[in-house]
Order: sequence, then structure tokens, then C-alpha cells
Amino acid sequence: MKTIAVIGGGITGVTTAYALARRGFSVTLFEKQRYAAMETSFANGGQLSASNAEVWNHWSTLLKGLKWMLKSDAPLLLNPKPSWHKISWFCEFLAAIPHYEKNTAETARLAIAAREHLFDWATREGIDFDLKKKGILHIYRHQAGFEHAGRVSKLLARGGLERRAVTPQEMRAIEPTLSGSYYGGYYTESDATGDIHKFTSGLVAACSRLGVHCRYEQEILSVNAHGKQVSVTTRQGQEASTTSFDGIVVCAGTASRTLASQLGDRVNIYPVKGYSITVNLLDEVSRSAAPVVSLLDDETKLVTSRLGDDRFRVAGTAEFNGYNKDIRADRIRPIIEWVQQCFPGVSTRSVVPWAGLRPMMPDMLPRVGRGNQPCVFYNTGHGHGHLGWTLSAITADMIGDIVQQSLGSVAVAPMPASLTPARA
Repeated sequence: MKTIAVIGGGITGVTTAYALARRGFSVTLFEKQRYAAMETSFANGGQLSASNAEVWNHWSTLLKGLKWMLKSDAPLLLNPKPSWHKISWFCEFLAAIPHYEKNTAETARLAIAAREHLFDWATREGIDFDLKKKGILHIYRHQAGFEHAGRVSKLLARGGLERRAVTPQEMRAIEPTLSGSYYGGYYTESDATGDIHKFTSGLVAACSRLGVHCRYEQEILSVNAHGKQVSVTTRQGQEASTTSFDGIVVCAGTASRTLASQLGDRVNIYPVKGYSITVNLLDEVSRSAAPVVSLLDDETKLVTSRLGDDRFRVAGTAEFNGYNKDIRADRIRPIIEWVQQCFPGVSTRSVVPWAGLRPMMPDMLPRVGRGNQPCVFYNTGHGHGHLGWTLSAITADMIGDIVQQSLGSVAVAPMPASLTPARA
């Protein structure tokens, strides 16, 4: 039986470990935290969203970033302090602008397939993760934003996604709790929401049942590839150890860039900080005033998810500020104010803030495929918006196929047919 190391215990690493274990590999999952899904997969926006597949490689994104650079509460915030990493990333971001339409359609196609994978896995393993199949409503206050959304809808349709324009009256019929004045919206009935942390925790339990060896509180000191073998050196407490494997899959989020360089590959991931708040709905008035349908406000770049009866998640914004994980009050305050404006009946007395670093590739597509060494593979860079959660199941299945083709193994159970990888 071939042995595989999976580096990273977030949503991408856990789905990868699951896909490989079901293909008959002996899998060891390495995670630096005490539990799975304790960093970027802890409290994201919760959307399983093909309708949010528009990539950011567009001139309008750059113009907004420049306009907002000195505005601390802006939806997109860029620290102007230069670094070679940041400069190289933005150069590649600019180079991907001509591929904006193709990459948006491709992302939508992947997201549609990924949702069904994820639903199937949750059903198979009996995972309760507050799933709501109520669709996602994009809201627009101005004509310009609404018209841009119409153009995006045509690109999403190329990827197979159906969504429809709705009037302000139809918006309120879809989600009666929404307050404010709007020009119009777009509604995607097939989208859904759920709790990423609960799903990942449930799937890691399924991994353990399949024989995956989960090693927590592991600091990765080094990874080295030697032809057909790879070694992983870790430290837990004061003790260091080195283990050899037949292959390695790097799913380490923002740490993937450093690990890739040790393995002889370049994976130009940049950390893009996102924030969320979880509003605890402590009284019946708040529970009735909070939306059930998921929303995406394109102007403020915020998304919402109703998680069970008593939690309301609001997440978004993008901050290019290196590996800083600080939760800034000036970034959280506008999110709370947005809740008070759009859902005035919801009490914000009990709000839990959070921040996480999205691992983002310059072209917004995840890195899924082989490295330069025959035993090295990548499934990382799912930082585009909130689509790491959305795309995780399909990219795990894709890398599972690639590893199986490269190293060979005997599948324990049949897996759904996967799609062509977004990037080899």
C-alpha cells in the first residue's frame, strides 16, 4: 500500500486525505494546530457558491483598490508597503487579466460539480453541518453594479450556472427580513450554505474511520523529495522526527509557498486576510429578524449565512497585509454596522469576530497537480473569495485521480468521475 503525507488540516487537506483514503492509500495528515479546521477553515462566510465565481482579475478591481488604499474600513485594503513577494504576485495578477472571462466560467463549472461532491460526501458520512439549500441572493443598490452583474451572469452561464435577475419586490419576497433601498438583484437557487468547521470536523472523523493517521500539533521543520520518496521532518514539543512517504500532497494554505520552495517548486500564493463576525441570536426577535436566504452584497463585499437557528455569520473584505492575523476593530466595525442597517431587528449584543488568511494564487485558480518531482503534488491556493470551501471536494477528487495515476493504488470504493484539473 502506497503511503502519502498530506500537509494541512484545513478543508482542503481533510478533503484530500478523504479522497486518497477512499482510493486505498495509506494517508498521514499533518496539522500544526491541536484540531482540524482551526485557521482559515474555522469561521468563513459559509457559502457554497457557484454564483460567486467571478475572478478578481479585472481593471475595476485595481481601480477600487487604489481608491480605497487610505480608507481603513474599505472592502478591499492594500498595505502600500512593498515586498518582492507582493510585487511579483501583483505582476502575475495583472498578467491574468486577459483570462478574466475564461477563468470566471471555468471556476463556475468547477463550483457546480464541487457542490454535488460535497453534498454526497456529507450524506455518505452522516455529517451535520447546518446545510441550507435556500439559494444565494446578490443585492445591488445602484444600476451600475446591477448591470455589471448581468455581464457576469453571461460568463457564469458559460460554466453551466443558472441565475436570474430579480426586482426589489422579488428580492423581499425571497428574503423578507432585508431592509434598505435596492436597484435589483440576482438570485441563484442552486447555491447553498453551511458551517465549514462542522463539515471539516465531521469529515476528519470519517478519515479516521478509513484509517487516516491524523498527527496534530506538528510543526513542519522541513520537507524533502528524493526521486520517488519524500521525507517530512516535524517537531512536537521538544521532539523532532522524520518520516518517509511514497508521495506528498501540499494543502498547507498560505504556508504552501514556503513548502513548495523546499520541494523545488514555485507556488506564488499570497495571504489575503478576510474577516467575519458570528452574531449569536439570543432572543426570538433576533432569530425572526435574521435572514435565512444567504446574501452577497457586491458593493461592500460581504456575504451572509444562517447557521442553524441561533447563529448568523457575516464575512468578507480583503486585506493585502502580509501574514498579519490581527483582528482589527476598524475592519470589524463596518460589518457590525452593515448588520444593523440591513437587519435592524437583529441584536448585535453578542458578536464573535474572527480573521483568517486566504491562500490566493494570482490568477484566482487553485494549484491542483504535480510538482517537479514525481512524488510531489499540490492542492492549494483556493483563496478566491470564499470558494476554497466551495471547490474543496472537486479539487480533492481531482488530485486523488492524479496521485492514483502517478503512484497507483486500489480504490476502496468508487469515486465520482472528476473533471479536468484547472491547472496541472
